[in-house]
Amino acid sequence: MTVEQIRIRTGGPEGFNSAYVLPERGLLIDPGPPGEESWNQLRRGLRNAGVALDDVVHVVVTHWHVDHAGLAPRIAETADAQIHMHERDAPLLATYARERERRYHRDATTLEAWGVPAERVTDVHAADIPSALPDKTVVETHVEGDTVAGTTVIHTPGHTAGHLALSVDGHVFVGDTVLPTYTPNVGGSDTRLANPLASFLRSINRLERADGVLHPGHGSQLDTPKRLKTIRNHHQGRSQRVFNWVRRLNRPTPWDIAKELFGEMQGIHIKFGAGEAAAHLEYLVQNDIIATISTDPLRFELRQGADEDTVSTIFE
Repeated sequence: MTVEQIRIRTGGPEGFNSAYVLPERGLLIDPGPPGEESWNQLRRGLRNAGVALDDVVHVVVTHWHVDHAGLAPRIAETADAQIHMHERDAPLLATYARERERRYHRDATTLEAWGVPAERVTDVHAADIPSALPDKTVVETHVEGDTVAGTTVIHTPGHTAGHLALSVDGHVFVGDTVLPTYTPNVGGSDTRLANPLASFLRSINRLERADGVLHPGHGSQLDTPKRLKTIRNHHQGRSQRVFNWVRRLNRPTPWDIAKELFGEMQGIHIKFGAGEAAAHLEYLVQNDIIATISTDPLRFELRQGADEDTVSTIFE
């Protein structure tokens, strides 16, 4: 089976987007962000792979973020192709205008619960610019185990609620769940998840058991065992730092913890930072290491007898 990577450079902190085309299956994965530059790069990549636009029959989007989903409506309309997403993420593209409004208000409510000051919530909203997407797009929805053009859908929530991977013939296309040089945001990247870090770690475990080379949504092919170990170690270390800050501070909120972890944050990174802190706090709560003592806003304290060594055990 032929796998062709198409590099779409967006100038973002992640570097280039990686779209993938499987010519024999008429399958395109994560076509990239909207815009003429991206569109021209995608078309050039398809030509270099010997694939005409009309050869694209299926477009799989691993998750709803615009840098992966943005070109899906355009390529689907141009090639008369079908878009496929997991059922949890599909509405954020299929009914974009409605779901963007719902997400906007959900994010605001969540940020307030995390203890983010009102003026910083305003900063997040100012940076949350509408994407160049149609109000509505036809999307076929899928669940774990479904097949698309002979590939198998694996549900890998954590970065988003409906993130998916595709497995076929020794290849696994993993979107943003596993990336070469950094860890994807967990918590702020999709405020629908109740315990995003637990979901993410389960997804990492599933991909470790998957039979195939991992192809990420940014960058290139991964050294799978080494990279997954690095990701787990990263989150263990962050949870230990979160634990220590809960011990030092007086009934901290997620925002209090985020400021200690990440320092000054601007724009969308306010949501990412607070969300990452909240995800680790919730994971520690679910493992009976800290306790939630207030919900408006969320505040936490240590459980009696918990120590830093206890944190290590929940990542084993």
